[in-house]
Amino acid sequence: MTDSNISSRKRAIQNDLGIKDGREDAQIEISLANEEARRCKKEMRRKEIRGSVSYRMVEDIAKWMDKYFLDAILGFVPSLGDSLTSLAALPSIYVSLFKVKSVPLTLAVIFNILKDVLIGMIPFCIGNVLDLFNRAYLQNMRLIVGYVEDDKEIIDEVNRKAVGTAILIVIACVLIWLMVLLVQKIIGWIGGLFS
Repeated sequence: MTDSNISSRKRAIQNDLGIKDGREDAQIEISLANEEARRCKKEMRRKEIRGSVSYRMVEDIAKWMDKYFLDAILGFVPSLGDSLTSLAALPSIYVSLFKVKSVPLTLAVIFNILKDVLIGMIPFCIGNVLDLFNRAYLQNMRLIVGYVEDDKEIIDEVNRKAVGTAILIVIACVLIWLMVLLVQKIIGWIGGLFS
């Protein structure tokens, strides 16, 4: 028998008897140390994101826009209201794309905002009333917190729906464009009544 056959046979007998060699113990220790280093790095990243100005801004915007209904109130300001509320979404997009660094999360955040804009554009104050029930900023905050806190359920759901969300973003953009055309026609029709 060759030395390699003896050595592999020796390892097989050791495995059958449950005897570990020193190399296996060293590999286990290295793996445990690597896992602890990854865990520490992830926790430091979490603390960095949570402590950032942009993350705190997203929290404040979510509170003001959805808990205190500022989104719906601003929606009553013709043309300007929906534009202002859309600008308030920029910190959420920034955090999801540049802090959390997740394209699927960013797509979900953008879709929630586009859906909020589309609902707010429904004419005759119907959209503003519906805007009270669509809490896009709180939804985005929940998704961002889920990613930062490593919530596997939220991460898996957002990742699973990423392609569908991208398609819905395109559809929402087309619907917003059509809604703008509709509002222009309504304004033109109302203007024609008074001239």
